[in-house]
Amino acid sequence: MSKFLIVGLGNIGEEYAETRHNIGFKIVDHLASEGGVKFSSDRLADVAYLKHKGKQLVLIKPSTYMNLSGKAVNYWLQNEKVDLSNLMVLVDELALPFGKIRIGPKGSDGGHNGLKSIQEVLGHSNYNRLRFGISNEFNKGSQVNYVLGKWNEEELKTLNERIKISGDAVKAFAFIGLQRCMNEYNNK
Repeated sequence: MSKFLIVGLGNIGEEYAETRHNIGFKIVDHLASEGGVKFSSDRLADVAYLKHKGKQLVLIKPSTYMNLSGKAVNYWLQNEKVDLSNLMVLVDELALPFGKIRIGPKGSDGGHNGLKSIQEVLGHSNYNRLRFGISNEFNKGSQVNYVLGKWNEEELKTLNERIKISGDAVKAFAFIGLQRCMNEYNNK
Protein backbone atom coordinates (compact mmCIF):
# COMPACT_ATOMS: atom_id res chain seq x y z
CA MET A 1 0.00 0.00 0.00
CA SER A 2 1.44 3.39 -1.01
CA LYS A 3 2.06 5.66 1.95
CA PHE A 4 1.77 9.46 2.01
CA LEU A 5 2.77 11.96 4.69
CA ILE A 6 0.33 14.86 4.86
CA VAL A 7 1.60 17.65 7.09
CA GLY A 8 -0.78 20.35 8.25
CA LEU A 9 1.16 23.36 9.52
CA GLY A 10 -0.11 25.34 12.49
CA ASN A 11 0.67 26.41 16.02
CA ILE A 12 -0.33 24.32 19.00
CA GLY A 13 -2.50 25.87 21.69
CA GLU A 14 -6.11 26.88 21.98
CA GLU A 15 -5.33 30.56 21.34
CA TYR A 16 -4.20 29.70 17.78
CA ALA A 17 -6.92 27.19 16.91
CA GLU A 18 -9.10 29.47 14.77
CA THR A 19 -6.37 31.65 13.27
CA ARG A 20 -5.39 31.98 9.61
CA HIS A 21 -1.94 30.54 10.36
CA ASN A 22 -3.55 27.24 11.43
CA ILE A 23 -5.28 26.40 8.15
CA GLY A 24 -2.98 23.38 7.72
CA PHE A 25 -4.27 21.94 11.01
CA LYS A 26 -7.86 22.65 9.90
CA ILE A 27 -7.43 20.75 6.63
CA VAL A 28 -5.94 17.61 8.25
CA ASP A 29 -8.60 17.81 10.99
CA HIS A 30 -11.23 17.82 8.23
CA LEU A 31 -9.62 14.80 6.53
CA ALA A 32 -9.49 12.88 9.82
CA SER A 33 -13.07 13.76 10.72
CA GLU A 34 -14.38 12.87 7.25
CA GLY A 35 -12.47 9.56 7.35
CA GLY A 36 -13.62 8.72 10.88
CA VAL A 37 -10.10 8.60 12.33
CA LYS A 38 -8.75 10.33 15.43
CA PHE A 39 -5.44 12.02 16.17
CA SER A 40 -3.26 10.79 18.99
CA SER A 41 -0.23 12.48 20.49
CA ASP A 42 3.05 10.95 19.42
CA ARG A 43 6.65 12.05 18.99
CA LEU A 44 6.84 15.67 17.71
CA ALA A 45 3.28 15.58 16.35
CA ASP A 46 -0.32 14.52 16.67
CA VAL A 47 -0.86 11.74 14.14
CA ALA A 48 -3.80 9.98 12.50
CA TYR A 49 -3.83 7.19 9.93
CA LEU A 50 -6.36 7.41 7.11
CA LYS A 51 -6.91 4.80 4.40
CA HIS A 52 -8.26 6.14 1.11
CA LYS A 53 -8.75 4.06 -2.04
CA GLY A 54 -5.89 1.69 -1.24
CA LYS A 55 -3.55 4.48 -0.07
CA GLN A 56 -2.33 5.12 3.47
CA LEU A 57 -2.36 8.80 4.46
CA VAL A 58 -0.33 9.59 7.57
CA LEU A 59 -1.78 12.89 8.76
CA ILE A 60 0.36 14.92 11.14
CA LYS A 61 0.04 18.17 13.04
CA PRO A 62 3.53 19.05 14.32
CA SER A 63 3.56 19.80 18.03
CA THR A 64 6.87 21.64 17.74
CA TYR A 65 5.54 25.14 17.00
CA MET A 66 5.72 26.50 13.49
CA ASN A 67 9.40 27.48 13.41
CA LEU A 68 10.52 23.92 14.26
CA SER A 69 8.14 22.05 11.92
CA GLY A 70 11.06 20.58 9.97
CA LYS A 71 12.01 18.33 12.90
CA ALA A 72 8.57 16.70 12.89
CA VAL A 73 8.45 16.38 9.10
CA ASN A 74 11.88 14.71 8.97
CA TYR A 75 11.11 12.38 11.88
CA TRP A 76 7.80 11.18 10.38
CA LEU A 77 9.24 10.78 6.87
CA GLN A 78 11.89 8.46 8.36
CA ASN A 79 9.63 6.76 10.89
CA GLU A 80 6.94 5.89 8.35
CA LYS A 81 9.44 5.29 5.50
CA VAL A 82 7.57 7.69 3.22
CA ASP A 83 9.19 8.63 -0.07
CA LEU A 84 9.82 12.38 -0.37
CA SER A 85 7.63 12.50 -3.50
CA ASN A 86 4.71 11.36 -1.29
CA LEU A 87 5.06 14.28 1.14
CA MET A 88 2.58 17.16 1.00
CA VAL A 89 2.75 20.19 3.29
CA LEU A 90 -0.43 22.24 3.83
CA VAL A 91 0.30 25.89 4.53
CA ASP A 92 -1.29 29.34 4.67
CA GLU A 93 -0.33 31.75 1.85
CA LEU A 94 -0.53 35.55 1.99
CA ALA A 95 0.11 35.95 -1.76
CA LEU A 96 -3.14 34.21 -2.76
CA PRO A 97 -6.69 35.54 -2.43
CA PHE A 98 -8.71 34.03 0.41
CA GLY A 99 -9.64 30.39 -0.22
CA LYS A 100 -7.69 29.92 -3.46
CA ILE A 101 -5.41 26.91 -3.44
CA ARG A 102 -2.19 26.39 -5.33
CA ILE A 103 -0.51 23.00 -5.41
CA GLY A 104 3.07 22.56 -6.55
CA PRO A 105 6.20 20.39 -6.29
CA LYS A 106 8.55 23.05 -4.89
CA GLY A 107 8.92 26.74 -4.15
CA SER A 108 10.40 29.30 -1.83
CA ASP A 109 9.50 29.57 1.83
CA GLY A 110 7.97 33.00 1.10
CA GLY A 111 8.99 34.14 4.58
CA HIS A 112 6.89 31.39 6.20
CA ASN A 113 8.65 30.08 9.32
CA GLY A 114 7.21 26.57 8.98
CA LEU A 115 8.45 26.21 5.40
CA LYS A 116 11.83 27.75 6.36
CA SER A 117 12.25 25.10 9.05
CA ILE A 118 11.31 22.25 6.69
CA GLN A 119 13.73 23.56 4.06
CA GLU A 120 16.55 23.85 6.62
CA VAL A 121 16.06 20.32 7.93
CA LEU A 122 15.55 18.64 4.53
CA GLY A 123 18.31 20.74 2.92
CA HIS A 124 16.16 21.73 -0.08
CA SER A 125 12.74 23.06 -1.05
CA ASN A 126 11.73 20.28 -3.46
CA TYR A 127 8.69 18.95 -1.67
CA ASN A 128 5.00 19.12 -2.54
CA ARG A 129 2.83 21.72 -0.94
CA LEU A 130 -0.72 22.94 -0.97
CA ARG A 131 -0.83 26.66 -0.33
CA PHE A 132 -4.19 27.96 0.96
CA GLY A 133 -4.81 31.64 0.27
CA ILE A 134 -5.42 33.81 3.31
CA SER A 135 -5.10 37.09 1.33
CA ASN A 136 -2.94 40.01 2.44
CA GLU A 137 -5.47 42.58 3.54
CA PHE A 138 -3.58 44.14 6.41
CA ASN A 139 -1.89 47.46 7.06
CA LYS A 140 1.86 47.80 6.79
CA GLY A 141 3.54 46.46 9.91
CA SER A 142 0.59 44.34 11.04
CA GLN A 143 1.31 41.10 9.15
CA VAL A 144 1.92 39.05 12.32
CA ASN A 145 -1.38 40.20 13.87
CA TYR A 146 -3.20 39.42 10.61
CA VAL A 147 -1.73 35.93 10.19
CA LEU A 148 -2.33 35.10 13.86
CA GLY A 149 -5.75 36.74 13.72
CA LYS A 150 -9.08 34.95 13.53
CA TRP A 151 -11.07 34.59 10.30
CA ASN A 152 -13.43 37.48 9.59
CA GLU A 153 -17.19 37.09 9.06
CA GLU A 154 -16.92 37.16 5.27
CA GLU A 155 -14.23 34.44 5.27
CA LEU A 156 -16.19 32.25 7.68
CA LYS A 157 -19.09 32.07 5.19
CA THR A 158 -17.07 29.90 2.79
CA LEU A 159 -14.18 28.63 4.95
CA ASN A 160 -15.57 25.12 5.50
CA GLU A 161 -16.31 24.70 1.79
CA ARG A 162 -12.73 25.78 0.91
CA ILE A 163 -11.33 23.38 3.54
CA LYS A 164 -13.36 20.53 2.02
CA ILE A 165 -12.01 21.33 -1.48
CA SER A 166 -8.48 21.37 -0.05
CA GLY A 167 -9.07 17.98 1.59
CA ASP A 168 -10.38 16.61 -1.71
CA ALA A 169 -7.20 17.92 -3.39
CA VAL A 170 -5.03 16.08 -0.83
CA LYS A 171 -6.88 12.81 -1.49
CA ALA A 172 -6.56 13.40 -5.25
CA PHE A 173 -2.80 13.94 -4.83
CA ALA A 174 -2.52 10.48 -3.24
CA PHE A 175 -4.85 8.81 -5.73
CA ILE A 176 -4.16 10.41 -9.14
CA GLY A 177 -0.73 11.96 -8.59
CA LEU A 178 0.63 15.47 -8.34
CA GLN A 179 0.32 16.58 -11.97
CA ARG A 180 -3.33 15.60 -12.39
CA CYS A 181 -4.10 17.00 -8.94
CA MET A 182 -2.53 20.34 -9.93
CA ASN A 183 -4.50 20.39 -13.21
CA GLU A 184 -7.75 19.72 -11.39
CA TYR A 185 -7.41 21.86 -8.28
CA ASN A 186 -5.08 24.81 -8.92
CA ASN A 187 -7.08 28.03 -8.95
CA LYS A 188 -10.27 26.15 -8.10
